[in-house]
Amino acid sequence: MAGIASRQPELEPPFIAVPGLTNLRDIGGQPVQRQVEAEGGRPQQGKKIIRPGIVFRSAEPSKVSEEGVSMLTKDLGITHVFDLRSKVEIDRAREQISAADWKPREWPGSKRVFVPIFLDQDYSPEALAVRFGQYSHHSSEGFVKAYSSILTAAADPEHPYAPFTTILNHLAGPDPSPILIHCTAGKDRTGVICALILSLCGVDDETVAEEYELTQRGLVARKDEFVAHVLNVAEKMNIESIKGNPEAAERMVGARKDSMLATLAMIREKYGSVESYVVEQCRITRPSVEQIRRNLVVTLE
Repeated sequence: MAGIASRQPELEPPFIAVPGLTNLRDIGGQPVQRQVEAEGGRPQQGKKIIRPGIVFRSAEPSKVSEEGVSMLTKDLGITHVFDLRSKVEIDRAREQISAADWKPREWPGSKRVFVPIFLDQDYSPEALAVRFGQYSHHSSEGFVKAYSSILTAAADPEHPYAPFTTILNHLAGPDPSPILIHCTAGKDRTGVICALILSLCGVDDETVAEEYELTQRGLVARKDEFVAHVLNVAEKMNIESIKGNPEAAERMVGARKDSMLATLAMIREKYGSVESYVVEQCRITRPSVEQIRRNLVVTLE
């Protein structure tokens, strides 16, 4: 397979090998440590996990092959593809292939749902490096600031697409169908919403952060590409902390566990809890939160 697919290494589960699509994995199967309530308010008994086969995450799917499309729709049963990218990023993708009539990838059997977190901002890994490059030497500070801005933008009551609310309401349906969530790399915006879903359902912070860090492996085929882009932009924009510094560039395009741990701590400090953010900022009702848990948390026999 040409292009990205040919460079993509074989990855073990939860990664799923689909030709032309990087960083694809199922967030299901994670153990649920915190007690959540079943219908009627009774705590669930037995070992609990996140239901597999409902929430998938990936990088953008523009290069997925026809074989890959068949796998996504027929094998995985994905009915909705939630695209968190801004129009700016989509337009940039169009320019890169010099095709005025190019459109985001869609295919029969799955509905593409345009839910940009930022309406007119590029939040690809290289764009984040430019925006928060001054924090590249300071542990997780830059990512916490970036992810805080994602949380704020996604919950803006004036947001015409209400991205997180739209995704969570799908999962709160009576029998939610499988979904795919992606941004550009499937790292930052996708990582934040997936962390919210897992934490809301009772997965502990360490496990949530470890799932987030899997992106380091999921994007290994594109790591050099992202680092090169960051270094190129840093040179053009004269970002001293990154310019000519591959290690700093790698940190900015990485997905380290401590960045998500710090982000979850920030959410609790700023909003009280993940559930409070979802209810008070995203305007998801508490009955809907309980339904999400019933839908996504299963007890092993």
